[in-house]
Amino acid sequence: MLLISQNIKNHYNLEFPDDVILRINLAWCNSLEELKEKLSNEKNGKFFLDLPQGRIKPPNNKYSLEEMIPILESNKQIKYFAVSNIENKNDLQPFLDKLPDHINIVPKIESPNAILNIKEICNALKTEKKVVMLDHDDLFSSIIRNNEDKNSFQKYVRKLIDFCEKENISLLRTVGVMFSDDEKRTTQYEK
Repeated sequence: MLLISQNIKNHYNLEFPDDVILRINLAWCNSLEELKEKLSNEKNGKFFLDLPQGRIKPPNNKYSLEEMIPILESNKQIKYFAVSNIENKNDLQPFLDKLPDHINIVPKIESPNAILNIKEICNALKTEKKVVMLDHDDLFSSIIRNNEDKNSFQKYVRKLIDFCEKENISLLRTVGVMFSDDEKRTTQYEK
């Protein structure tokens, strides 16, 4: 799976393969109207929405699941819905109960607890093709907050990789970052 920020497509005249999936991080979406506009601009695309929950760093725009459901139901091009800070199957339950069936729920793995509970988390997913997303930075921060040895980071990542390979689960990981000197906005950190 090749997942790219929807912003790259909007701001640069780059060509992408047809199978690219556009990611919208809802923390950076200043309103649900803005989200609807982004979705309507790409009716033939595939989307991956990323819902931050429990996020403390900016930007910190928050939307409830109830606010999201009508948008998810009316936009079949949304194929994936990532949920932050999943540590066990109970964290997934509201999403499993309420999200439309055409959407693949993607738990974001951001803590040692999530990795220790990865089998339980993945077993709770309903879709045949299962996908999880690793947030390296948040995992490392969680290790530090828990006063664990920072060298355990590599062990946790390896444990997650091994599990996903063994169980044929797609593991999404960051591959590079794009920087630009033409950004003119002063902030999008707050609504």
